[in-house]
Amino acid sequence: MMHTPYASEEELGLSWYMSDTLGIGGMLRSHPEDFHVTEIAEHHYTDGKYLICKLEKRNWDQQRAVKEIAKRLRISTKRIGFSGTKDKTAVTTQYISIYGVTPEEINTLSIRDMRLEPCGYMQRPLSLGQLQGNHFKITVRDLTNLDNLSIPIHAISEVVKAGIPNYFGIQRFGVKRPITHKVGLEILKQDYEQAVAVFVGEASVHEPEETQSARREYYESRDPKRALRDLPLQLSLERSILYHLEKHPDEHIHALCVLQKTLRSMFVGAVQSWFFNLTLSARLSDGRGLMPDVGDRVLLTDGRCDVVSERTRTTVMMQMKRGRIEPALMMPGATQVSIEGKDDEIMQKLMETHEIDATSYHKASQDLGMRFDGAARSILLKTDVEAQYLDEEAETFSFSLGPGRYATTVLREYMKVDPLQMA
Repeated sequence: MMHTPYASEEELGLSWYMSDTLGIGGMLRSHPEDFHVTEIAEHHYTDGKYLICKLEKRNWDQQRAVKEIAKRLRISTKRIGFSGTKDKTAVTTQYISIYGVTPEEINTLSIRDMRLEPCGYMQRPLSLGQLQGNHFKITVRDLTNLDNLSIPIHAISEVVKAGIPNYFGIQRFGVKRPITHKVGLEILKQDYEQAVAVFVGEASVHEPEETQSARREYYESRDPKRALRDLPLQLSLERSILYHLEKHPDEHIHALCVLQKTLRSMFVGAVQSWFFNLTLSARLSDGRGLMPDVGDRVLLTDGRCDVVSERTRTTVMMQMKRGRIEPALMMPGATQVSIEGKDDEIMQKLMETHEIDATSYHKASQDLGMRFDGAARSILLKTDVEAQYLDEEAETFSFSLGPGRYATTVLREYMKVDPLQMA
């Protein structure tokens, strides 16, 4: 193992690389075509009012793409569902469901860098997690370790095949402005005014100076009218919140609720992800590795979670070799979880440090109109990576991952660069 040298990763709990070889360096997303993502899903078409469409897009933020499709169809964005959120600076293929439209209406749409293909009808909309996974084909350019390039790639591929930490990638929190979990913490503390202040007003050194200044001014003054005057027009999410506060100054909860449900869920979800990363890194720092031991949780293929005991330890290890069990952490949520082992103790301590408990998640669920239940997540990510040499400064990596797993978590093992180079 190797410890990250980057403070931005350390702060978000991405403390370790499983491989200890030299990284290849490089840059991601030099062009959208360098990052191809194809959703892996099986849909059984029958009848119903939800039209399933294959959506291919280039360099489109997903929320913006959904808004544009809804605008062209003259429908609410609430009528559009999807199984997974895809990257913006990329070429992506995925499926979406649209309520109450016909294939003919879809075929009339003409949106630049986007293509919609009607596939069939279903009785229910697509929802997050309703997919088998994603296939990635990613080109890393501007490699810096050009001498002995094949040595680290081969060695790292073996490590990834055996298993690396299943971290939530840094984009879960924001690469250039990692504040999503900070907003979520304030929501869980029911300080909605501060949650808005962080979302709108916490500046990043990676933004233009004018934007930083406008953000800092709002953080200090809490004046939505002035912020609307100073913030750039492209910050549409921040501005939508500020428009609400300009008319309803004390309604900070409702101001956050003007954001789409999937966006609102990301704030609290980012806190859960942060606690997961921190606990996983603490486990690795303790030298306990990624193999389950007595008191650890394991995730079965049918979604059930169990705890390893002295009696079941041998069976668990056998089932792991057969791919039927994965070691897991229980992420906190509105459901009270018993403390079973060292990982649970670490997670509980993190929550106590930040004055959060199951009731905090329950209240946030009520206030934001969604559920924040705890869930078990595997701590192990492994895949077969096919690396293809392009030239002395570029390499392409192809691999598939299950839902909710991050391609950047795989690529950081190869690259070992500042997260900004993976944005």
